[in-house]
Amino acid sequence: MKQKINIRLGLVALVALALTTLGVTTVYYNLFQQQVRRDLRVTAEMLSASAVFEDPQAIPKLPAGDLRVTWIDGDGRVLYDNEADPQGLPNHADRPEIQMALSEGTGETVRKSDTLNMNTFYYAKRLPGGTVLRLAAEARSMGSVFLAAAPVLLGIILVIFLGCLLLSRLLTAQLIAPIEDMAAHLDEPGRRPAYRELEPFANEIRAQHEKILSAAKSRQDFTANVSHELKTPLTAISGYAELVENKMVDEDQTVRFAHEIRKNAARLLSLINDILRLSELDELEMPVQPQKVELFSLAREVCGNMQLQADARHIRLQCFGREAEITGERELIKEMMENLVQNAIRYNREGGYVQVTVKDAGRPAFVVEDNGIGIPQEAQERVFERFYRVDKSRSRETGGTGLGLAIVKHIVQIHDAHLELASALGKGTKITVTF
Repeated sequence: MKQKINIRLGLVALVALALTTLGVTTVYYNLFQQQVRRDLRVTAEMLSASAVFEDPQAIPKLPAGDLRVTWIDGDGRVLYDNEADPQGLPNHADRPEIQMALSEGTGETVRKSDTLNMNTFYYAKRLPGGTVLRLAAEARSMGSVFLAAAPVLLGIILVIFLGCLLLSRLLTAQLIAPIEDMAAHLDEPGRRPAYRELEPFANEIRAQHEKILSAAKSRQDFTANVSHELKTPLTAISGYAELVENKMVDEDQTVRFAHEIRKNAARLLSLINDILRLSELDELEMPVQPQKVELFSLAREVCGNMQLQADARHIRLQCFGREAEITGERELIKEMMENLVQNAIRYNREGGYVQVTVKDAGRPAFVVEDNGIGIPQEAQERVFERFYRVDKSRSRETGGTGLGLAIVKHIVQIHDAHLELASALGKGTKITVTF
Protein backbone atom coordinates (compact mmCIF):
# COMPACT_ATOMS: atom_id res chain seq x y z
CA MET A 1 0.00 0.00 0.00
CA LYS A 2 2.79 2.41 0.93
CA GLN A 3 4.59 1.72 -2.35
CA LYS A 4 1.42 2.34 -4.37
CA ILE A 5 0.76 5.63 -2.58
CA ASN A 6 4.38 6.75 -3.09
CA ILE A 7 4.32 5.84 -6.78
CA ARG A 8 1.02 7.63 -7.37
CA LEU A 9 2.11 10.74 -5.47
CA GLY A 10 5.36 10.71 -7.44
CA LEU A 11 3.47 10.49 -10.74
CA VAL A 12 1.14 13.30 -9.66
CA ALA A 13 4.15 15.45 -8.74
CA LEU A 14 5.86 14.66 -12.06
CA VAL A 15 2.77 15.51 -14.11
CA ALA A 16 2.21 18.68 -12.08
CA LEU A 17 5.82 19.78 -12.60
CA ALA A 18 5.68 19.07 -16.35
CA LEU A 19 2.43 21.00 -16.76
CA THR A 20 3.74 23.86 -14.61
CA THR A 21 6.97 24.06 -16.63
CA LEU A 22 5.04 24.04 -19.90
CA GLY A 23 2.62 26.68 -18.66
CA VAL A 24 5.32 28.98 -17.27
CA THR A 25 7.39 28.68 -20.46
CA THR A 26 4.37 29.53 -22.60
CA VAL A 27 3.44 32.55 -20.45
CA TYR A 28 6.97 33.96 -20.42
CA TYR A 29 7.45 33.38 -24.14
CA ASN A 30 4.22 35.28 -24.84
CA LEU A 31 5.50 38.12 -22.65
CA PHE A 32 8.79 38.01 -24.55
CA GLN A 33 6.95 38.27 -27.90
CA GLN A 34 4.94 41.21 -26.63
CA GLN A 35 8.15 42.95 -25.53
CA VAL A 36 9.81 42.42 -28.93
CA ARG A 37 6.77 43.84 -30.72
CA ARG A 38 6.65 46.78 -28.31
CA ASP A 39 10.35 47.56 -28.85
CA LEU A 40 9.92 47.47 -32.63
CA ARG A 41 6.88 49.78 -32.43
CA VAL A 42 8.63 52.29 -30.14
CA THR A 43 11.77 52.32 -32.31
CA ALA A 44 9.67 52.83 -35.46
CA GLU A 45 7.84 55.76 -33.84
CA MET A 46 11.16 57.35 -32.82
CA LEU A 47 12.68 56.96 -36.30
CA SER A 48 9.51 58.27 -37.91
CA ALA A 49 9.46 61.30 -35.65
CA SER A 50 13.14 62.09 -36.38
CA ALA A 51 12.31 62.82 -40.08
CA VAL A 52 15.44 60.92 -41.10
CA PHE A 53 13.62 58.93 -43.81
CA GLU A 54 12.71 61.79 -46.12
CA ASP A 55 15.70 61.75 -48.49
CA PRO A 56 17.54 58.49 -49.30
CA GLN A 57 20.77 60.40 -49.75
CA ALA A 58 20.52 61.99 -46.29
CA ILE A 59 19.98 58.76 -44.33
CA PRO A 60 23.02 57.93 -42.22
CA LYS A 61 24.43 54.44 -42.46
CA LEU A 62 22.83 52.50 -39.63
CA PRO A 63 24.90 49.62 -38.27
CA ALA A 64 23.80 46.04 -39.10
CA GLY A 65 22.98 43.96 -36.04
CA ASP A 66 19.97 42.74 -34.11
CA LEU A 67 17.68 45.32 -35.74
CA ARG A 68 17.13 45.46 -39.50
CA VAL A 69 15.77 48.74 -40.91
CA THR A 70 14.19 48.87 -44.36
CA TRP A 71 12.64 51.88 -46.10
CA ILE A 72 10.21 51.03 -48.89
CA ASP A 73 8.50 53.17 -51.53
CA GLY A 74 4.73 53.10 -51.92
CA ASP A 75 5.02 50.75 -54.91
CA GLY A 76 7.10 48.19 -52.92
CA ARG A 77 10.55 49.23 -54.20
CA VAL A 78 13.24 49.13 -51.48
CA LEU A 79 14.80 52.55 -50.97
CA TYR A 80 17.09 51.72 -48.07
CA ASP A 81 18.26 48.64 -46.06
CA ASN A 82 20.97 48.69 -43.39
CA GLU A 83 22.01 45.08 -44.07
CA ALA A 84 21.84 44.75 -47.88
CA ASP A 85 22.11 46.70 -51.12
CA PRO A 86 18.63 48.03 -51.99
CA GLN A 87 19.29 47.44 -55.69
CA GLY A 88 19.64 43.71 -55.13
CA LEU A 89 16.48 43.27 -53.04
CA PRO A 90 13.18 42.17 -54.60
CA ASN A 91 9.99 44.20 -54.59
CA HIS A 92 8.26 44.11 -51.18
CA ALA A 93 4.75 45.05 -52.28
CA ASP A 94 3.51 41.50 -51.64
CA ARG A 95 4.69 41.40 -48.05
CA PRO A 96 1.73 41.22 -45.60
CA GLU A 97 3.12 43.83 -43.20
CA ILE A 98 3.73 46.28 -46.09
CA GLN A 99 0.21 45.82 -47.44
CA MET A 100 -1.27 46.35 -43.96
CA ALA A 101 0.86 49.48 -43.38
CA LEU A 102 -0.18 51.02 -46.71
CA SER A 103 -3.88 50.32 -46.10
CA GLU A 104 -4.15 50.75 -42.32
CA GLY A 105 -1.11 52.81 -41.33
CA THR A 106 0.73 50.04 -39.47
CA GLY A 107 1.23 46.33 -39.94
CA GLU A 108 3.05 43.53 -38.21
CA THR A 109 3.68 39.83 -38.74
CA VAL A 110 5.91 36.98 -37.65
CA ARG A 111 7.63 34.62 -40.05
CA LYS A 112 9.05 31.35 -38.76
CA SER A 113 12.23 29.73 -39.98
CA ASP A 114 12.06 25.96 -39.50
CA THR A 115 15.69 25.47 -40.52
CA LEU A 116 17.12 28.13 -38.21
CA ASN A 117 14.56 27.47 -35.43
CA MET A 118 14.13 31.27 -35.24
CA ASN A 119 11.21 33.70 -35.57
CA THR A 120 11.46 37.04 -37.38
CA PHE A 121 9.19 39.81 -36.08
CA TYR A 122 8.24 42.58 -38.57
CA TYR A 123 6.69 45.95 -37.82
CA ALA A 124 5.84 48.41 -40.63
CA LYS A 125 4.67 52.03 -40.39
CA ARG A 126 3.44 54.30 -43.18
CA LEU A 127 5.30 57.62 -43.23
CA PRO A 128 3.73 60.99 -44.17
CA GLY A 129 5.17 60.88 -47.69
CA GLY A 130 3.45 57.53 -48.48
CA THR A 131 6.60 55.46 -47.97
CA VAL A 132 6.84 52.64 -45.43
CA LEU A 133 9.40 52.16 -42.68
CA ARG A 134 9.82 48.50 -41.69
CA LEU A 135 11.78 47.17 -38.72
CA ALA A 136 12.67 43.49 -38.27
CA ALA A 137 14.20 41.56 -35.38
CA GLU A 138 15.03 37.89 -35.02
CA ALA A 139 14.21 36.01 -31.83
CA ARG A 140 14.32 32.43 -30.74
CA SER A 141 11.25 30.28 -31.26
CA MET A 142 9.48 28.80 -28.28
CA GLY A 143 11.06 25.40 -28.94
CA SER A 144 14.58 26.82 -29.01
CA VAL A 145 13.92 28.85 -25.86
CA PHE A 146 12.71 25.71 -24.11
CA LEU A 147 15.70 23.66 -25.32
CA ALA A 148 18.11 26.38 -24.22
CA ALA A 149 16.57 26.43 -20.77
CA ALA A 150 16.15 22.63 -20.62
CA PRO A 151 19.25 21.84 -18.49
CA VAL A 152 18.25 24.36 -15.84
CA LEU A 153 14.59 23.35 -15.98
CA LEU A 154 15.43 19.66 -15.72
CA GLY A 155 17.67 20.35 -12.76
CA ILE A 156 14.92 22.27 -11.00
CA ILE A 157 12.36 19.58 -11.85
CA LEU A 158 14.67 16.86 -10.52
CA VAL A 159 15.24 18.70 -7.24
CA ILE A 160 11.52 19.37 -6.79
CA PHE A 161 10.62 15.80 -7.78
CA LEU A 162 13.04 14.32 -5.25
CA GLY A 163 11.64 16.68 -2.64
CA CYS A 164 8.11 15.54 -3.51
CA LEU A 165 9.15 11.88 -3.23
CA LEU A 166 10.67 12.49 0.19
CA LEU A 167 7.60 14.41 1.29
CA SER A 168 5.29 11.70 -0.05
CA ARG A 169 7.16 9.08 1.97
CA LEU A 170 6.81 11.14 5.12
CA LEU A 171 3.13 11.82 4.45
CA THR A 172 2.48 8.16 3.61
CA ALA A 173 4.16 7.04 6.81
CA GLN A 174 2.05 9.50 8.82
CA LEU A 175 -1.09 8.41 6.96
CA ILE A 176 -0.52 4.67 7.38
CA ALA A 177 0.75 4.78 10.98
CA PRO A 178 -2.73 5.13 12.58
CA ILE A 179 -4.04 2.27 10.40
CA GLU A 180 -1.14 0.03 11.43
CA ASP A 181 -1.70 1.02 15.05
CA MET A 182 -5.39 0.14 14.71
CA ALA A 183 -4.48 -3.26 13.20
CA ALA A 184 -2.00 -3.94 16.03
CA HIS A 185 -4.62 -3.15 18.70
CA LEU A 186 -7.66 -4.61 16.94
CA ASP A 187 -8.52 -6.75 19.95
CA GLU A 188 -8.93 -3.69 22.21
CA PRO A 189 -12.60 -2.68 21.88
CA GLY A 190 -12.16 0.63 23.71
CA ARG A 191 -9.38 1.85 21.42
CA ARG A 192 -10.68 4.25 18.79
CA PRO A 193 -8.87 4.78 15.45
CA ALA A 194 -7.17 8.11 14.80
CA TYR A 195 -9.38 8.76 11.76
CA ARG A 196 -13.09 9.12 12.42
CA GLU A 197 -13.81 7.74 8.94
CA LEU A 198 -12.17 4.44 9.97
CA GLU A 199 -14.48 3.83 12.95
CA PRO A 200 -17.18 1.91 10.99
CA PHE A 201 -14.45 -0.12 9.29
CA ALA A 202 -12.72 -0.83 12.62
CA ASN A 203 -16.00 -1.83 14.27
CA GLU A 204 -16.83 -4.16 11.39
CA ILE A 205 -13.37 -5.74 11.48
CA ARG A 206 -13.55 -6.16 15.27
CA ALA A 207 -16.99 -7.77 14.98
CA GLN A 208 -15.72 -10.18 12.33
CA HIS A 209 -12.58 -10.85 14.36
CA GLU A 210 -14.63 -11.66 17.45
CA LYS A 211 -16.96 -13.83 15.38
CA ILE A 212 -14.02 -15.77 13.94
CA LEU A 213 -12.49 -16.25 17.39
CA SER A 214 -15.85 -17.35 18.75
CA ALA A 215 -16.33 -19.79 15.88
CA ALA A 216 -12.80 -21.15 16.37
CA LYS A 217 -13.40 -21.62 20.10
CA SER A 218 -16.76 -23.23 19.38
CA ARG A 219 -15.12 -25.68 16.97
CA GLN A 220 -12.36 -26.40 19.46
CA ASP A 221 -14.89 -27.05 22.22
CA PHE A 222 -17.03 -29.12 19.88
CA THR A 223 -14.04 -31.25 18.86
CA ALA A 224 -13.07 -31.78 22.50
CA ASN A 225 -16.65 -32.65 23.44
CA VAL A 226 -17.06 -35.02 20.49
CA SER A 227 -13.84 -36.79 21.44
CA HIS A 228 -14.98 -37.11 25.03
CA GLU A 229 -18.52 -38.22 24.18
CA LEU A 230 -17.34 -40.82 21.68
CA LYS A 231 -14.63 -42.06 23.99
CA THR A 232 -17.05 -42.97 26.79
CA PRO A 233 -19.18 -45.59 24.93
CA LEU A 234 -16.14 -46.87 23.02
CA THR A 235 -14.27 -47.43 26.29
CA ALA A 236 -17.27 -49.28 27.72
CA ILE A 237 -17.65 -51.43 24.59
CA SER A 238 -13.94 -52.23 24.56
CA GLY A 239 -13.90 -53.10 28.27
CA TYR A 240 -16.94 -55.40 28.16
CA ALA A 241 -15.71 -57.06 24.96
CA GLU A 242 -12.28 -57.71 26.48
CA LEU A 243 -13.84 -59.40 29.55
CA VAL A 244 -15.98 -61.63 27.36
CA GLU A 245 -13.04 -62.42 25.02
CA ASN A 246 -10.83 -63.51 27.93
CA LYS A 247 -13.69 -65.64 29.41
CA MET A 248 -13.54 -63.71 32.65
CA VAL A 249 -17.34 -63.73 33.09
CA ASP A 250 -19.86 -66.51 33.55
CA GLU A 251 -22.79 -67.16 31.23
CA ASP A 252 -25.27 -64.93 33.10
CA GLN A 253 -22.85 -62.00 33.09
CA THR A 254 -22.09 -62.56 29.40
CA VAL A 255 -25.71 -61.81 28.55
CA ARG A 256 -25.60 -58.67 30.72
CA PHE A 257 -22.32 -57.52 29.13
CA ALA A 258 -23.74 -58.12 25.66
CA HIS A 259 -26.69 -55.93 26.64
CA GLU A 260 -24.29 -53.19 27.81
CA ILE A 261 -22.25 -53.47 24.59
CA ARG A 262 -25.42 -53.16 22.50
CA LYS A 263 -26.65 -50.21 24.59
CA ASN A 264 -23.32 -48.35 24.24
CA ALA A 265 -23.15 -49.16 20.54
CA ALA A 266 -26.65 -47.72 20.11
CA ARG A 267 -25.58 -44.64 22.04
CA LEU A 268 -22.48 -44.34 19.85
CA LEU A 269 -24.60 -44.62 16.71
CA SER A 270 -27.02 -42.01 18.05
CA LEU A 271 -24.11 -39.64 18.79
CA ILE A 272 -22.67 -40.07 15.31
CA ASN A 273 -26.06 -39.48 13.68
CA ASP A 274 -26.62 -36.28 15.69
CA ILE A 275 -23.11 -34.99 14.94
CA LEU A 276 -23.61 -35.61 11.22
CA ARG A 277 -27.01 -33.93 11.40
CA LEU A 278 -25.51 -30.84 13.04
CA SER A 279 -22.84 -30.68 10.35
CA GLU A 280 -25.56 -30.77 7.68
CA LEU A 281 -27.54 -28.04 9.41
CA ASP A 282 -24.43 -25.85 9.69
CA GLU A 283 -24.33 -25.70 5.90
CA LEU A 284 -27.96 -24.60 5.54
CA GLU A 285 -29.00 -20.94 5.43
CA MET A 286 -32.61 -21.41 4.33
CA PRO A 287 -34.97 -24.32 3.80
CA VAL A 288 -33.70 -26.53 1.01
CA GLN A 289 -37.21 -27.18 -0.36
CA PRO A 290 -39.52 -24.49 1.04
CA GLN A 291 -43.17 -25.51 1.03
CA LYS A 292 -46.42 -24.88 2.84
CA VAL A 293 -46.40 -26.77 6.16
CA GLU A 294 -49.52 -27.15 8.31
CA LEU A 295 -48.25 -27.25 11.91
CA PHE A 296 -51.23 -28.77 13.74
CA SER A 297 -51.51 -31.90 11.58
CA LEU A 298 -47.72 -32.34 11.77
CA ALA A 299 -47.80 -31.94 15.57
CA ARG A 300 -50.47 -34.63 15.88
CA GLU A 301 -48.36 -36.94 13.71
CA VAL A 302 -45.32 -36.37 15.93
CA CYS A 303 -47.36 -36.97 19.11
CA GLY A 304 -48.67 -40.21 17.59
CA ASN A 305 -45.13 -41.37 16.90
CA MET A 306 -44.03 -40.49 20.46
CA GLN A 307 -46.98 -42.08 22.20
CA LEU A 308 -45.19 -45.38 22.87
CA GLN A 309 -42.29 -43.59 24.58
CA ALA A 310 -44.73 -41.60 26.69
CA ASP A 311 -46.72 -44.73 27.64
CA ALA A 312 -43.54 -46.55 28.63
CA ARG A 313 -42.95 -43.86 31.29
CA HIS A 314 -46.63 -43.44 32.17
CA ILE A 315 -46.62 -39.88 30.85
CA ARG A 316 -49.80 -38.31 29.49
CA LEU A 317 -49.09 -36.87 26.05
CA GLN A 318 -51.72 -34.50 24.63
CA CYS A 319 -51.93 -32.36 21.50
CA PHE A 320 -54.16 -29.29 21.23
CA GLY A 321 -54.52 -26.30 18.94
CA ARG A 322 -55.75 -25.18 15.56
CA GLU A 323 -54.54 -25.21 12.01
CA ALA A 324 -51.58 -22.90 11.34
CA GLU A 325 -49.65 -22.75 8.09
CA ILE A 326 -46.03 -21.66 7.59
CA THR A 327 -43.50 -21.77 4.74
CA GLY A 328 -40.53 -24.03 5.43
CA GLU A 329 -39.15 -27.52 5.08
CA ARG A 330 -41.49 -30.13 6.49
CA GLU A 331 -38.88 -32.69 7.51
CA LEU A 332 -36.84 -30.11 9.44
CA ILE A 333 -39.94 -28.84 11.27
CA LYS A 334 -40.89 -32.42 12.09
CA GLU A 335 -37.38 -33.12 13.41
CA MET A 336 -37.57 -30.02 15.60
CA MET A 337 -40.95 -31.11 17.03
CA GLU A 338 -39.71 -34.65 17.69
CA ASN A 339 -36.64 -33.41 19.57
CA LEU A 340 -38.68 -31.06 21.76
CA VAL A 341 -41.38 -33.67 22.58
CA GLN A 342 -38.74 -36.37 23.15
CA ASN A 343 -36.88 -34.10 25.58
CA ALA A 344 -40.11 -33.30 27.43
CA ILE A 345 -40.78 -37.04 27.86
CA ARG A 346 -37.18 -37.94 28.67
CA TYR A 347 -36.71 -35.33 31.40
CA ASN A 348 -40.11 -35.80 33.01
CA ARG A 349 -41.19 -37.72 36.07
CA GLU A 350 -43.33 -40.87 36.20
CA GLY A 351 -46.99 -40.00 35.78
CA GLY A 352 -46.28 -36.52 34.47
CA TYR A 353 -47.73 -34.88 31.40
CA VAL A 354 -46.52 -33.33 28.15
CA GLN A 355 -48.79 -30.87 26.40
CA VAL A 356 -48.23 -29.88 22.77
CA THR A 357 -50.09 -26.82 21.49
CA VAL A 358 -50.25 -25.12 18.09
CA LYS A 359 -51.37 -21.48 18.09
CA ASP A 360 -51.99 -18.88 15.43
CA ALA A 361 -52.53 -15.48 17.02
CA GLY A 362 -51.17 -13.46 14.11
CA ARG A 363 -47.95 -15.47 14.14
CA PRO A 364 -47.98 -19.31 14.13
CA ALA A 365 -46.39 -20.89 17.20
CA PHE A 366 -45.53 -24.39 18.40
CA VAL A 367 -45.47 -24.89 22.20
CA VAL A 368 -44.26 -27.89 24.23
CA GLU A 369 -45.01 -27.77 27.97
CA ASP A 370 -44.33 -30.36 30.69
CA ASN A 371 -44.36 -30.67 34.47
CA GLY A 372 -41.01 -32.46 34.61
CA ILE A 373 -37.80 -31.84 36.52
CA GLY A 374 -37.29 -28.32 35.11
CA ILE A 375 -34.09 -26.46 34.36
CA PRO A 376 -32.13 -24.34 36.92
CA GLN A 377 -32.06 -20.62 36.16
CA GLU A 378 -28.26 -20.57 35.75
CA ALA A 379 -28.39 -23.34 33.12
CA GLN A 380 -31.23 -21.97 30.98
CA GLU A 381 -28.94 -19.87 28.76
CA ARG A 382 -26.74 -22.86 27.96
CA VAL A 383 -29.16 -25.73 27.35
CA PHE A 384 -29.09 -25.07 23.59
CA GLU A 385 -25.29 -25.43 23.45
CA ARG A 386 -23.85 -28.59 21.96
CA PHE A 387 -23.26 -31.40 24.46
CA TYR A 388 -24.46 -29.28 27.38
CA ARG A 389 -26.43 -31.29 29.92
CA VAL A 390 -28.02 -30.08 33.12
CA ASP A 391 -27.78 -33.56 34.67
CA LYS A 392 -25.18 -35.63 32.84
CA SER A 393 -25.88 -38.89 34.63
CA ARG A 394 -29.63 -38.69 33.98
CA SER A 395 -29.02 -37.72 30.36
CA ARG A 396 -26.88 -40.79 29.72
CA GLU A 397 -29.37 -43.06 31.51
CA THR A 398 -32.20 -41.85 29.29
CA GLY A 399 -30.11 -42.06 26.12
CA GLY A 400 -29.61 -38.35 25.54
CA THR A 401 -26.67 -37.16 23.44
CA GLY A 402 -26.71 -33.52 24.51
CA LEU A 403 -27.26 -32.44 20.90
CA GLY A 404 -31.06 -32.48 20.61
CA LEU A 405 -31.66 -28.87 21.65
CA ALA A 406 -28.64 -27.71 19.61
CA ILE A 407 -30.34 -29.25 16.54
CA VAL A 408 -33.59 -27.53 17.51
CA LYS A 409 -31.80 -24.17 17.73
CA HIS A 410 -30.29 -24.65 14.25
CA ILE A 411 -33.63 -25.51 12.68
CA VAL A 412 -35.26 -22.50 14.35
CA GLN A 413 -32.52 -20.21 12.98
CA ILE A 414 -32.84 -21.69 9.49
CA HIS A 415 -36.56 -20.82 9.49
CA ASP A 416 -35.94 -17.34 10.95
CA ALA A 417 -38.15 -18.20 13.92
CA HIS A 418 -37.96 -17.16 17.58
CA LEU A 419 -37.17 -19.60 20.38
CA GLU A 420 -38.30 -18.92 23.95
CA LEU A 421 -37.64 -20.97 27.09
CA ALA A 422 -39.46 -20.70 30.42
CA SER A 423 -38.62 -23.18 33.18
CA ALA A 424 -38.58 -23.59 36.93
CA LEU A 425 -36.65 -26.27 38.80
CA GLY A 426 -38.97 -29.04 39.95
CA LYS A 427 -42.03 -27.50 38.26
CA GLY A 428 -41.54 -28.05 34.56
CA THR A 429 -40.47 -26.45 31.29
CA LYS A 430 -42.23 -24.59 28.49
CA ILE A 431 -40.55 -24.05 25.11
CA THR A 432 -42.21 -21.86 22.46
CA VAL A 433 -41.18 -21.60 18.81
CA THR A 434 -42.80 -18.61 17.06
CA PHE A 435 -42.60 -18.40 13.25
